[in-house]
Amino acid sequence: MCCVVLGLGSNRSYNGIDSISLLRMAVTELQKIMDNLVVSSVYRTKPMYVENQDDFYNMVIAGNIHEGYNPQKLLQYIHEVEGFLGRDRSRELRFGPRAIDIDIEFFGDLEVNLPDLEIPHPRIAERAFVLQPLLEILPKCADVMKGEKLKKFEHVKIDTNDVAFYMDSAEFLLLKVNNEVQDGNTDTRSS
Repeated sequence: MCCVVLGLGSNRSYNGIDSISLLRMAVTELQKIMDNLVVSSVYRTKPMYVENQDDFYNMVIAGNIHEGYNPQKLLQYIHEVEGFLGRDRSRELRFGPRAIDIDIEFFGDLEVNLPDLEIPHPRIAERAFVLQPLLEILPKCADVMKGEKLKKFEHVKIDTNDVAFYMDSAEFLLLKVNNEVQDGNTDTRSS
């Protein structure tokens, strides 16, 4: 198994489901293909790039990806989850409001440079909304996260002015959400 780190964010409801519940539903879906999952707290963050939109709720998760998942297959699964939870890439403004956004930050020690996928994520160093939750979970993931790429973030100084703690990871994991989306069936993806 290989350790992956994913960044999740939301700043728009979908079908009456609020951003925090959408994040929780995304984590539930990702747990189907990841073991030893470590979940950060949720942070409320100011939008970057396109500032005229609501604040985002962001978090990071890390865990071991199931056998058979390479970066491209994981990206395909992520796109299925995002679509299921209301993301329509064909209709959205880049960096604009979205119901759910899931980025692959790291996939073990792999480096990927494809037109539709770059790993490590090319903008991770400028994104306090990823670094803050990543630094939170690093101590809890010593057995899961290995490699020099992660160690360089242990002592990084990040500007957290636009990132505010919102909800503890334990509280987040206890959330019960209404899993009815569109047809009421949440098990539409294969793992």
